[in-house]
Formats: sequence, C-alpha cells, structure tokens
Amino acid sequence: MANKKYELTQETKEFLGHTLHRIKALVNVGLYVKAGELGGFIEAEANLETSGDAWVYGNACVSGDARVSGNAWVYGDAWVYGNARVYGDARVYGNARVSGNACVSGDACVYGRCLCVR
Repeated sequence: MANKKYELTQETKEFLGHTLHRIKALVNVGLYVKAGELGGFIEAEANLETSGDAWVYGNACVSGDARVSGNAWVYGDAWVYGNARVYGDARVYGNARVSGNACVSGDACVYGRCLCVR
C-alpha cells in the first residue's frame, strides 16, 4: 500500500454550510508540492484523490461530492462543489466556480470569474 499523500489538519473554515479542513502534504506531490507544505481546503478525503499529482492549493475549496483527481489542480480562490469533477491535467483557479454535475477535464483551464454549472 502506498504512503498517504496528505492529511486533514485542524485548521478549518466554513464553506456553503460545510466544514472544510486545510490539507497538508505528507510526501512530495508532483514537482511543486513538498512534504509538509499546506494546501487548500477540502471537506473529506473523498474530495481529493490520494494518489497521482492532483492538488488543492491556497484558499481553494472542494466540498460535497466534488472530486479532484489525476494531475488536476484547484487553486487561488476557486471553488469546486456539488457533484463536480476536475481531472486529467485540468486547472481551476482564480475566482472560478465549478459546481453541479460539471466536469473539467483534459488540458482545460477554468479561471477568472467563470462559473461552470451543469
């Protein structure tokens, strides 16, 4: 069994009625995240794949049944929630919002004040 990629810290924030925890890398993740580095906020381990190079950075929030996987990144002040999926080499950042049943995949980038809902 592979080493655990991250842990949920005691630092929390409320997001759309959910309690989210800041994550902390337990191992190096990809080229940019070093062991011990703090990431963004997720509600539960189901929100961020425990293998691969997917990561949530900064003040970004992932909650509900949303999932970030593959080599995807969510960062800045982005929100991913509902049943949304971000995967592949996709990037969601800035003030972007991805929700509902929306999927962001491949090499797609969603950024700025964009709102993706399906």
